[in-house]
Amino acid sequence: MNRDDFAKLLTPSAQELLNSTELDSKADVVKTVSKLRNAGLDAGLVAAVLTQAKLRKRASSKFGEFTKSMLFTEAALEQASRLQVSAQHAGRFKSAGINQVADLGCGIGAESMAFASLGINVVAVEIDEVTAACATYNLAPFDNADVIKADVTELDLSGFEAQFFDPARRDGGRRKFDPNQFSPKYDWVIDQARLRPTGVKLGPGHPHEAIPDDAEAQWISVDGDLVELTLWFGSLARDGVKRSALLLTNDRRHELNSDSKVQDHAEIRELGAYVFEPDNAVIRSHLIGVLAGQLDLGLVSAEIAYLTGNTPIESPWVRGFKVLENLTFDRKKLKARLAELEIGTLEIKKRGSDVVPEALRKELKLKGKRAATLIITRIGDSHRALLCEPI
Repeated sequence: MNRDDFAKLLTPSAQELLNSTELDSKADVVKTVSKLRNAGLDAGLVAAVLTQAKLRKRASSKFGEFTKSMLFTEAALEQASRLQVSAQHAGRFKSAGINQVADLGCGIGAESMAFASLGINVVAVEIDEVTAACATYNLAPFDNADVIKADVTELDLSGFEAQFFDPARRDGGRRKFDPNQFSPKYDWVIDQARLRPTGVKLGPGHPHEAIPDDAEAQWISVDGDLVELTLWFGSLARDGVKRSALLLTNDRRHELNSDSKVQDHAEIRELGAYVFEPDNAVIRSHLIGVLAGQLDLGLVSAEIAYLTGNTPIESPWVRGFKVLENLTFDRKKLKARLAELEIGTLEIKKRGSDVVPEALRKELKLKGKRAATLIITRIGDSHRALLCEPI
């Protein structure tokens, strides 16, 4: 979206049109375009409205009902935090007694909305003109939030009580994995983070070795979807916590912590009656050892993130499976066995294997009324196919 497209959306008639446009399918788009163009509306306005309608539909999973009163750019929506995650960030600032925060690289203003809703004064800074305009629109209901279009590296940050960074990690839709390619650069952000209470939002795959020793690192999962890593500095970092996994589910929060940067290892055990798949926040935070100790489980194999035990366990941190059969991974024999058992619906999971689940599913030519889960993994030196049922 460019400046002219954004301007088209600000008129009362455009707002009314946008609020009355909902899209559910490609057929809806074609039908809506024809209807609006036949009504004599400007082609540019129609395109801008339809683009926003599509973005609002995508944004609903992140912002819920708030989506209906927001404007987006595609890139900023992709990087924006989900509403419940932003609320966690804001809650940490509030609990630390912070009254003012600079949201540096604010995007469409998701974090700033959460800060402002808790009564924290916000200065939201965004370098892209149209994205900053979207943030201004989205933050209009809050008297305690201001938006500045600026390059954060050229600002004097000394007057801010605290700060939150969300470095841009995409370029034209392509994800950047090298921290030196972030905007602003990762090393500069960390230097600034050490000067005052700071949160730094990063992708969940950020390497452990690049995490500073003086930061608390927290990986966040929403309903099993690993969404981000946040680094906390100064008074926002908790005493005695170096690594944390946070799981948000149905308005509840679950947390695992460690006071060490050193990975916690779990013992390797023989395959038991059950296999458990840990939440990705646990895997990425290297807290499997902590979780295994709490649940009295062991690893099925070194470097393989499946746990095993002999009793069923209910925990928000794991998805459990009862092992029905432990088979050697032989495609022909597996196909024959699944046919014999009349397995027609098969969930395929794998770790430590180069199997492509969709390709294998086609090869197996499944038929039947029964359903099962197939876990393909390595146990010791053996490539195994575990036929399971969820618990």
